[in-house]
Amino acid sequence: MAAIVLTAATPLLDLLDDVPGPRVLPVAVNARVLATGEGGVRRVAAELLRALDHLLPERGYAPLPRLSPAGGTPQLWEQAALPLAARGRLILGLGNQGPVLARNAITMIHDAQVFISPASYSAGFRRWYMASLPLIGRRHRRILTVSRFAAAELARHGVASTGRITVVPNGVDHILRPAPDRSIFDRLGVAPGSYACALANSQAHKNVGLLLRAFARPELAHLHLVLTGAARAEAFAAPVPANVIFAGAVSDAELRALLGAALCQLCPSTTEGFGLPPLEAMRLGTPAIIAPLGALPETCGTAAIRAPADDPAAWAAAILRLAADPDEARARGAAGRDHARAFTWHRAAEAVLAILEAECPDPAR
Repeated sequence: MAAIVLTAATPLLDLLDDVPGPRVLPVAVNARVLATGEGGVRRVAAELLRALDHLLPERGYAPLPRLSPAGGTPQLWEQAALPLAARGRLILGLGNQGPVLARNAITMIHDAQVFISPASYSAGFRRWYMASLPLIGRRHRRILTVSRFAAAELARHGVASTGRITVVPNGVDHILRPAPDRSIFDRLGVAPGSYACALANSQAHKNVGLLLRAFARPELAHLHLVLTGAARAEAFAAPVPANVIFAGAVSDAELRALLGAALCQLCPSTTEGFGLPPLEAMRLGTPAIIAPLGALPETCGTAAIRAPADDPAAWAAAILRLAADPDEARARGAAGRDHARAFTWHRAAEAVLAILEAECPDPAR
Protein backbone atom coordinates (compact mmCIF):
# COMPACT_ATOMS: atom_id res chain seq x y z
CA MET A 1 0.00 0.00 0.00
CA ALA A 2 1.40 3.37 -0.99
CA ALA A 3 2.19 5.88 1.71
CA ILE A 4 0.19 9.10 1.97
CA VAL A 5 2.44 12.07 1.32
CA LEU A 6 1.27 15.37 2.75
CA THR A 7 2.49 18.92 2.88
CA ALA A 8 1.93 21.29 5.75
CA ALA A 9 -1.13 22.63 3.94
CA THR A 10 -2.91 19.25 3.64
CA PRO A 11 -6.06 18.89 5.80
CA LEU A 12 -4.73 15.85 7.65
CA LEU A 13 -7.67 14.99 9.88
CA ASP A 14 -10.17 15.37 7.05
CA LEU A 15 -8.13 13.04 4.86
CA LEU A 16 -7.74 10.41 7.57
CA ASP A 17 -11.43 10.54 8.48
CA ASP A 18 -12.22 9.42 4.92
CA VAL A 19 -10.10 6.23 5.20
CA PRO A 20 -12.60 3.33 5.33
CA GLY A 21 -12.08 0.20 7.33
CA PRO A 22 -8.56 0.15 8.71
CA ARG A 23 -7.83 1.44 12.19
CA VAL A 24 -6.08 4.80 12.23
CA LEU A 25 -3.19 5.41 14.58
CA PRO A 26 -3.14 9.06 15.69
CA VAL A 27 0.40 9.43 14.35
CA ALA A 28 1.98 11.58 11.63
CA VAL A 29 5.50 11.07 10.30
CA ASN A 30 7.98 13.92 10.25
CA ALA A 31 9.37 13.21 6.77
CA ARG A 32 11.80 16.11 6.56
CA VAL A 33 14.78 13.74 6.62
CA LEU A 34 13.61 12.13 3.37
CA ALA A 35 13.86 15.50 1.64
CA THR A 36 16.96 16.95 3.27
CA GLY A 37 18.82 14.10 4.98
CA GLU A 38 21.75 12.14 3.65
CA GLY A 39 23.79 9.04 4.25
CA GLY A 40 22.88 6.46 6.83
CA VAL A 41 20.26 8.54 8.63
CA ARG A 42 18.22 9.02 5.46
CA ARG A 43 18.65 5.34 4.59
CA VAL A 44 17.33 4.25 7.98
CA ALA A 45 14.31 6.55 7.79
CA ALA A 46 13.45 5.48 4.25
CA GLU A 47 13.78 1.76 4.95
CA LEU A 48 11.88 1.89 8.23
CA LEU A 49 9.01 3.76 6.62
CA ARG A 50 9.02 1.36 3.67
CA ALA A 51 8.76 -1.57 6.10
CA LEU A 52 6.01 0.16 8.08
CA ASP A 53 4.08 0.75 4.84
CA HIS A 54 4.01 -3.02 4.36
CA LEU A 55 3.44 -3.96 8.00
CA LEU A 56 0.61 -1.60 8.91
CA PRO A 57 -1.99 -3.01 6.46
CA GLU A 58 -1.10 -6.54 7.60
CA ARG A 59 -1.97 -5.48 11.16
CA GLY A 60 -5.19 -3.76 10.13
CA TYR A 61 -3.94 -0.18 10.23
CA ALA A 62 -4.14 2.62 7.71
CA PRO A 63 -0.76 3.94 6.47
CA LEU A 64 0.84 6.72 8.45
CA PRO A 65 0.59 10.13 6.76
CA ARG A 66 3.90 11.86 6.09
CA LEU A 67 4.34 15.57 6.63
CA SER A 68 7.03 17.25 4.53
CA PRO A 69 8.21 20.84 4.17
CA ALA A 70 6.62 22.61 1.21
CA GLY A 71 9.27 25.21 0.38
CA GLY A 72 11.00 27.60 2.72
CA THR A 73 13.58 26.56 5.30
CA PRO A 74 13.10 22.91 6.31
CA GLN A 75 14.42 23.48 9.85
CA LEU A 76 12.03 26.38 10.47
CA TRP A 77 9.17 24.31 9.07
CA GLU A 78 10.08 21.47 11.43
CA GLN A 79 10.04 23.74 14.47
CA ALA A 80 7.07 25.99 13.68
CA ALA A 81 4.77 24.51 11.02
CA LEU A 82 5.09 20.78 11.69
CA PRO A 83 3.39 20.79 15.13
CA LEU A 84 0.47 22.73 13.65
CA ALA A 85 0.23 20.44 10.63
CA ALA A 86 0.17 17.37 12.89
CA ARG A 87 -3.02 18.73 14.50
CA GLY A 88 -2.58 16.97 17.83
CA ARG A 89 -1.31 13.69 16.48
CA LEU A 90 1.86 12.11 17.77
CA ILE A 91 4.83 13.10 15.59
CA LEU A 92 7.14 10.22 14.68
CA GLY A 93 10.58 11.45 13.61
CA LEU A 94 13.37 9.18 12.40
CA GLY A 95 16.05 11.72 11.50
CA ASN A 96 17.70 12.94 14.74
CA GLN A 97 15.59 16.09 14.93
CA GLY A 98 12.06 17.23 15.68
CA PRO A 99 10.15 20.19 17.07
CA VAL A 100 11.97 20.93 20.31
CA LEU A 101 8.97 22.47 22.07
CA ALA A 102 6.63 19.59 21.25
CA ARG A 103 5.80 16.93 23.80
CA ASN A 104 3.58 14.66 21.72
CA ALA A 105 6.46 13.20 19.73
CA ILE A 106 8.74 10.19 19.44
CA THR A 107 12.12 10.84 17.85
CA MET A 108 14.94 8.57 16.74
CA ILE A 109 18.35 10.00 17.65
CA HIS A 110 20.85 7.76 15.92
CA ASP A 111 23.95 8.55 17.94
CA ALA A 112 25.76 10.95 20.24
CA GLN A 113 28.55 11.68 17.75
CA VAL A 114 28.28 15.45 18.07
CA PHE A 115 29.31 15.07 21.73
CA ILE A 116 31.83 12.25 21.21
CA SER A 117 33.57 13.66 18.12
CA PRO A 118 32.74 17.38 17.85
CA ALA A 119 35.56 17.94 15.36
CA SER A 120 33.52 15.97 12.82
CA TYR A 121 30.97 18.78 12.54
CA SER A 122 30.79 22.46 11.70
CA ALA A 123 30.47 24.99 14.51
CA GLY A 124 26.87 25.80 13.59
CA PHE A 125 25.86 22.16 13.48
CA ARG A 126 27.51 21.52 16.85
CA ARG A 127 25.77 24.44 18.51
CA TRP A 128 22.32 23.46 17.23
CA TYR A 129 22.61 19.74 17.98
CA MET A 130 24.17 20.23 21.43
CA ALA A 131 21.34 22.60 22.31
CA SER A 132 18.42 20.81 20.63
CA LEU A 133 19.09 17.15 21.41
CA PRO A 134 18.77 17.48 25.22
CA LEU A 135 15.54 19.46 24.75
CA ILE A 136 14.16 16.74 22.49
CA GLY A 137 15.34 14.08 24.92
CA ARG A 138 13.61 15.72 27.88
CA ARG A 139 10.36 16.78 26.20
CA HIS A 140 9.47 14.08 23.67
CA ARG A 141 7.54 11.05 24.88
CA ARG A 142 10.21 8.56 23.95
CA ILE A 143 13.60 8.51 22.27
CA LEU A 144 14.50 5.73 19.84
CA THR A 145 18.05 4.84 18.95
CA VAL A 146 19.82 2.10 17.02
CA SER A 147 22.17 0.32 19.44
CA ARG A 148 22.83 -0.22 23.13
CA PHE A 149 26.05 1.75 22.74
CA ALA A 150 24.19 4.74 21.29
CA ALA A 151 21.62 4.56 24.11
CA ALA A 152 24.35 4.56 26.75
CA GLU A 153 26.14 7.51 25.13
CA LEU A 154 22.94 9.54 24.79
CA ALA A 155 22.33 8.98 28.49
CA ARG A 156 25.94 9.75 29.41
CA HIS A 157 25.82 13.08 27.59
CA GLY A 158 22.55 14.10 29.19
CA VAL A 159 20.31 13.79 26.13
CA ALA A 160 17.80 11.41 27.76
CA SER A 161 17.67 9.02 30.69
CA THR A 162 18.08 5.35 29.89
CA GLY A 163 14.52 4.60 30.94
CA ARG A 164 13.19 6.88 28.20
CA ILE A 165 15.29 5.35 25.40
CA THR A 166 14.25 2.32 23.33
CA VAL A 167 16.79 0.54 21.12
CA VAL A 168 15.54 -0.40 17.63
CA PRO A 169 18.45 -1.93 15.67
CA ASN A 170 18.63 -1.18 11.96
CA GLY A 171 17.89 -3.70 9.27
CA VAL A 172 20.33 -4.52 6.53
CA ASP A 173 18.32 -6.63 4.08
CA HIS A 174 17.84 -3.62 1.77
CA ILE A 175 21.21 -4.58 0.26
CA LEU A 176 19.55 -7.70 -1.23
CA ARG A 177 16.82 -5.76 -3.06
CA PRO A 178 18.60 -4.60 -6.25
CA ALA A 179 20.21 -6.94 -8.75
CA PRO A 180 23.98 -6.25 -8.78
CA ASP A 181 25.09 -3.85 -11.52
CA ARG A 182 28.45 -5.32 -12.51
CA SER A 183 29.18 -2.60 -15.04
CA ILE A 184 30.75 -0.78 -12.10
CA PHE A 185 33.84 -3.00 -12.36
CA ASP A 186 34.63 -1.76 -15.88
CA ARG A 187 33.84 1.82 -14.92
CA LEU A 188 36.31 1.72 -12.02
CA GLY A 189 38.83 -0.58 -13.69
CA VAL A 190 38.86 -3.18 -10.91
CA ALA A 191 38.38 -6.93 -10.93
CA PRO A 192 36.29 -8.85 -8.39
CA GLY A 193 38.36 -9.88 -5.39
CA SER A 194 41.15 -7.39 -6.11
CA TYR A 195 39.97 -4.58 -3.86
CA ALA A 196 38.60 -3.64 -0.45
CA CYS A 197 35.62 -1.33 -0.01
CA ALA A 198 35.10 1.51 2.44
CA LEU A 199 33.03 4.65 2.78
CA ALA A 200 34.46 7.94 1.50
CA ASN A 201 33.72 10.29 4.38
CA SER A 202 36.02 13.05 5.63
CA GLN A 203 34.48 13.36 9.12
CA ALA A 204 37.14 12.90 11.77
CA HIS A 205 35.51 9.91 13.47
CA LYS A 206 35.27 7.97 10.19
CA ASN A 207 39.08 7.70 10.32
CA VAL A 208 39.54 7.15 6.57
CA GLY A 209 43.04 8.58 6.77
CA LEU A 210 44.11 5.36 8.48
CA LEU A 211 43.06 3.39 5.39
CA LEU A 212 44.97 5.76 3.12
CA ARG A 213 48.09 5.15 5.21
CA ALA A 214 47.51 1.38 5.15
CA PHE A 215 47.17 1.28 1.35
CA ALA A 216 50.30 3.39 0.98
CA ARG A 217 52.26 0.49 2.46
CA PRO A 218 54.19 -1.55 -0.14
CA GLU A 219 52.59 -4.86 0.87
CA LEU A 220 49.19 -3.61 -0.33
CA ALA A 221 50.42 -2.11 -3.61
CA HIS A 222 48.82 -4.96 -5.62
CA LEU A 223 45.34 -4.33 -4.12
CA HIS A 224 42.94 -1.43 -4.53
CA LEU A 225 40.86 0.48 -2.03
CA VAL A 226 37.50 1.56 -3.50
CA LEU A 227 35.91 4.43 -1.57
CA THR A 228 32.22 5.05 -2.26
CA GLY A 229 30.51 8.29 -1.34
CA ALA A 230 30.67 12.00 -1.96
CA ALA A 231 34.04 12.87 -0.38
CA ARG A 232 36.92 13.39 -2.80
CA ALA A 233 40.68 13.04 -2.42
CA GLU A 234 41.24 16.70 -1.58
CA ALA A 235 39.05 16.35 1.55
CA PHE A 236 41.68 14.22 3.31
CA ALA A 237 44.86 15.42 4.97
CA ALA A 238 46.72 12.15 4.35
CA PRO A 239 48.33 11.64 0.91
CA VAL A 240 46.22 9.50 -1.40
CA PRO A 241 48.17 6.56 -2.83
CA ALA A 242 47.78 5.50 -6.46
CA ASN A 243 45.87 2.32 -5.58
CA VAL A 244 42.97 4.23 -3.99
CA ILE A 245 39.90 4.80 -6.19
CA PHE A 246 37.26 7.39 -5.35
CA ALA A 247 34.11 5.95 -6.91
CA GLY A 248 31.84 8.84 -5.96
CA ALA A 249 28.16 8.25 -5.30
CA VAL A 250 27.04 4.83 -6.50
CA SER A 251 23.60 3.36 -7.02
CA ASP A 252 22.27 0.64 -4.73
CA ALA A 253 22.77 -1.87 -7.56
CA GLU A 254 26.38 -0.78 -8.02
CA LEU A 255 26.98 -0.90 -4.27
CA ARG A 256 25.63 -4.44 -4.10
CA ALA A 257 27.99 -5.50 -6.89
CA LEU A 258 30.99 -3.81 -5.29
CA LEU A 259 30.37 -5.16 -1.78
CA GLY A 260 29.48 -8.62 -2.99
CA ALA A 261 32.71 -9.04 -4.95
CA ALA A 262 35.09 -7.23 -2.58
CA LEU A 263 37.88 -8.98 -0.73
CA CYS A 264 36.58 -7.23 2.39
CA GLN A 265 34.81 -4.16 3.71
CA LEU A 266 36.76 -1.81 5.97
CA CYS A 267 35.28 0.29 8.78
CA PRO A 268 38.01 1.97 10.90
CA SER A 269 35.64 4.44 12.64
CA THR A 270 36.58 5.58 16.13
CA THR A 271 32.87 5.69 16.98
CA GLU A 272 29.63 4.63 15.29
CA GLY A 273 26.04 4.65 16.47
CA PHE A 274 25.39 1.48 14.45
CA GLY A 275 27.62 0.85 11.42
CA LEU A 276 25.58 -0.09 8.35
CA PRO A 277 28.41 -0.48 5.77
CA PRO A 278 30.20 -3.46 7.37
CA LEU A 279 26.89 -5.18 8.10
CA GLU A 280 25.76 -4.65 4.48
CA ALA A 281 28.90 -6.42 3.30
CA MET A 282 28.47 -9.20 5.85
CA ARG A 283 24.90 -9.81 4.66
CA LEU A 284 26.35 -10.46 1.20
CA GLY A 285 28.96 -12.88 2.56
CA THR A 286 31.90 -10.46 2.36
CA PRO A 287 34.22 -10.31 5.38
CA ALA A 288 34.38 -7.05 7.33
CA ILE A 289 37.33 -5.57 9.22
CA ILE A 290 36.32 -3.11 11.92
CA ALA A 291 37.85 -0.99 14.63
CA PRO A 292 36.56 -2.39 17.96
CA LEU A 293 35.02 0.93 18.96
CA GLY A 294 31.59 2.50 19.31
CA ALA A 295 28.71 0.22 18.37
CA LEU A 296 30.75 -1.74 15.82
CA PRO A 297 31.51 -4.73 18.09
CA GLU A 298 27.84 -4.85 19.14
CA THR A 299 26.57 -4.61 15.57
CA CYS A 300 29.08 -6.88 13.83
CA GLY A 301 29.62 -9.40 16.62
CA THR A 302 32.49 -11.86 16.49
CA ALA A 303 32.14 -12.50 12.75
CA ALA A 304 34.08 -9.36 11.86
CA ILE A 305 37.87 -9.13 12.06
CA ARG A 306 39.09 -6.41 14.44
CA ALA A 307 42.09 -4.12 14.06
CA PRO A 308 43.24 -1.12 16.15
CA ALA A 309 41.97 2.24 14.90
CA ASP A 310 45.46 3.77 15.05
CA ASP A 311 47.60 1.03 13.45
CA PRO A 312 47.79 1.03 9.61
CA ALA A 313 50.19 -1.93 9.67
CA ALA A 314 47.63 -4.05 11.54
CA TRP A 315 44.97 -3.21 8.94
CA ALA A 316 47.35 -4.09 6.11
CA ALA A 317 48.15 -7.41 7.81
CA ALA A 318 44.46 -8.26 8.27
CA ILE A 319 43.69 -7.50 4.62
CA LEU A 320 46.66 -9.55 3.42
CA ARG A 321 45.60 -12.48 5.61
CA LEU A 322 42.24 -12.62 3.84
CA ALA A 323 43.90 -12.30 0.43
CA ALA A 324 46.35 -15.09 1.21
CA ASP A 325 43.87 -17.50 2.81
CA PRO A 326 40.68 -18.01 0.76
CA ASP A 327 39.44 -20.58 3.27
CA GLU A 328 39.50 -18.02 6.09
CA ALA A 329 37.86 -15.45 3.84
CA ARG A 330 35.05 -17.89 3.01
CA ALA A 331 34.59 -18.85 6.67
CA ARG A 332 34.50 -15.22 7.77
CA GLY A 333 32.06 -14.42 4.99
CA ALA A 334 29.73 -17.28 5.94
CA ALA A 335 29.82 -16.32 9.62
CA GLY A 336 29.09 -12.72 8.75
CA ARG A 337 26.15 -13.67 6.55
CA ASP A 338 24.65 -15.77 9.33
CA HIS A 339 25.09 -12.96 11.85
CA ALA A 340 23.65 -10.25 9.60
CA ARG A 341 20.50 -12.25 8.76
CA ALA A 342 19.05 -11.26 12.14
CA PHE A 343 18.97 -7.55 11.17
CA THR A 344 15.83 -6.99 9.10
CA TRP A 345 13.71 -3.92 8.47
CA HIS A 346 10.57 -5.96 9.13
CA ARG A 347 11.80 -6.65 12.66
CA ALA A 348 12.67 -2.96 13.13
CA ALA A 349 9.21 -1.93 11.89
CA GLU A 350 7.55 -4.39 14.27
CA ALA A 351 9.44 -2.79 17.16
CA VAL A 352 8.40 0.73 16.11
CA LEU A 353 4.78 -0.32 15.67
CA ALA A 354 4.75 -1.88 19.15
CA ILE A 355 5.96 1.45 20.57
CA LEU A 356 3.31 3.38 18.66
CA GLU A 357 0.60 1.01 19.88
CA ALA A 358 1.80 1.44 23.45
CA GLU A 359 1.81 5.22 23.17
CA CYS A 360 -1.50 5.37 21.24
CA PRO A 361 -3.70 2.61 22.63
CA ASP A 362 -6.68 1.68 20.50
CA PRO A 363 -9.83 2.83 22.33
CA ALA A 364 -11.82 0.10 20.56
CA ARG A 365 -9.87 -2.64 22.31
